[in-house]
Amino acid sequence: MELFYRKLGKGKPLVVLHGLYGSSDNWYTLGKQLAQEREVYLVDLRNHGRSPHHPEHSYGAMRDDLHEFLVQHSLFKPVLMGHSMGGRVAMFFASMHPKLIEKLIVTDISPCSYNTEDHLSEIQQHKTIIQALRSIDISHLSARSDADIQLAKTIKSSVIRQFLLKNLKAEGHKNFRWCLNLPALEKNLQEILLGIDIIGRPSESQMDFPALFIRGQLSGYIKEKDMDCIHHFFKNATIITISNASHWVHAEEPGRFMVAVKEFLEK
Repeated sequence: MELFYRKLGKGKPLVVLHGLYGSSDNWYTLGKQLAQEREVYLVDLRNHGRSPHHPEHSYGAMRDDLHEFLVQHSLFKPVLMGHSMGGRVAMFFASMHPKLIEKLIVTDISPCSYNTEDHLSEIQQHKTIIQALRSIDISHLSARSDADIQLAKTIKSSVIRQFLLKNLKAEGHKNFRWCLNLPALEKNLQEILLGIDIIGRPSESQMDFPALFIRGQLSGYIKEKDMDCIHHFFKNATIITISNASHWVHAEEPGRFMVAVKEFLEK
């Protein structure tokens, strides 16, 4: 699958992968900062942004999409950086092709699969979001604000609503469409919750690249058990916690996030 992307700057390659419901647009401001030292590729994953839609939405498929993208653009040994679902895509790729990357940066997601016992609230949040988005009748919208009113019945946070509604695009007068492939995301939600533990652990000699995991203090996506999981799979991993930040660490604390990323890249 040929993925949409934005290219910024010059230097060693850095590929940025957004999270679920996101797109390359979300990373443009931070991408410009990173492009001062690197050649930055902001990629739209399948079923998101301007990339093609497909009924399959598995990490195996997205890993292969990423491999195709790197080959297409002759990117050897890039740094992979991903948030949430994008972080999982990066980890799946790194596990299968550890010699093809320089470093790995993962934002607020665990290598291990999420189950109802340890991550019930996170799983329920995604189910609620997808159902709420699918419940909006876009054929009768006069403006995006109409969708916001409908979404507010289920999702109370205005910040999260505005983030989600960036995926609602106007096409002409009072015509809207979703950039997200909502049916595919809903159908494959259990796949999205899987981690690299489903494929086993590569040998330590293979997984010798440096890895940085950035977690939000207020987020439940990387708990104590998940930190053990990180060290189980990535022996050369550093974990940084950013205080007063939830799952969207890079958006809530961009300054401290960038300091952590740049220090890691410069090592």
